[in-house]
Amino acid sequence: MELWLLWSKSALLLFIGYALYGTPHDDSFRPAYMLVLLLYTCLSFGLPPLRRIKMASLALSALSAALAVYGALELHPLFLLLVVPNLYEAASGLGAANWQTAVVLAAGAWLLPAQDRPTYALAAALCFMLYISTCKLNARLALREEERDKLQEDARRLTRALTDNEEYARQAEYTIKLEERGRLSQQIHDEIGHSMAGALIQMEAARRLLDTNRTKAEELLGNAIVISKEGLERIRLTLKQSKPPAEQLGIGRLQLFVDELSAKQDIRATLNYAGDLDTITQLQWRIIQANVTEAVTNSLKYSGAESIAVEVLVLNKFVKAVVRDDGRGADRVVKGLGIVGMEERAATEGGTIIVDGSRGFSVTTLLPVRVGS
Repeated sequence: MELWLLWSKSALLLFIGYALYGTPHDDSFRPAYMLVLLLYTCLSFGLPPLRRIKMASLALSALSAALAVYGALELHPLFLLLVVPNLYEAASGLGAANWQTAVVLAAGAWLLPAQDRPTYALAAALCFMLYISTCKLNARLALREEERDKLQEDARRLTRALTDNEEYARQAEYTIKLEERGRLSQQIHDEIGHSMAGALIQMEAARRLLDTNRTKAEELLGNAIVISKEGLERIRLTLKQSKPPAEQLGIGRLQLFVDELSAKQDIRATLNYAGDLDTITQLQWRIIQANVTEAVTNSLKYSGAESIAVEVLVLNKFVKAVVRDDGRGADRVVKGLGIVGMEERAATEGGTIIVDGSRGFSVTTLLPVRVGS
């Protein structure tokens, strides 16, 4: 708004100066014209620093308007044109409606001679249109700033929520681990600790009866051996039940890897699997995990791909793990250390690697299915 007012006043000052000095007039008034123009310029350009002090700003604007009215009444009617931006300035400061400003401007036209009214009307109309346009632009700017502030507040709120969720996830993971440790401890105490205590009591009694009643001592030792075997069997069963199946660990790690890839990289990653995953051994899962990681790393470095697909398929004779991207591919595949390392890992289990750069880039790891695994 301030910039618009300054431009309007500058344009009117130039026009009035040209009209007064560019056309024949009484030379005796020329110094007075210049004095009024200079004073009005000083008052107008002294306003912006006082914008934040509303009363001082309005007082200075009223003083410049009074100077323009004085010049119009005492020197030349054209000075009344300078009142136009002052009226808009006052309307903006007092929050007057547009129609109220227009009425005041129209009333000012009656103070001018008839021949100067068209010029006044043109100046007032141009200033009015610029004033309306500036008000609309300011309103849009205020709306954009409000939207920006809201978006910043939303971003801060989401950041706090994300931080809270990460902390909650860490706490949940820690709590789950504690609960699992507590469950194992309780299970060992209830099912194995009692058995071991019973066996120990039997063996202690057998030791005391060994010299006096050897038959009873042997019977007690036999009971202790049976109890100990049962305890060992329970330990084995507890560990077996607590240990997750190999296929769950393997596919779970791959799923976690793919999810982290999608979350941390600007790329779409998917995982699909089919077949009997139970047939994949622990060593084969480690090979698949390492080769998938190596192939994905190469895709991120060189392919420029937008998506990466990981597949694990268990066929009749082979376990097939494929990493395929939709990047630029390669006309001729040159085996670097990464591909050689994948081949060496697969070879340790009797497998092989197939690399294809024709449609995107794909790395296929083939491992033989172990019968009875």
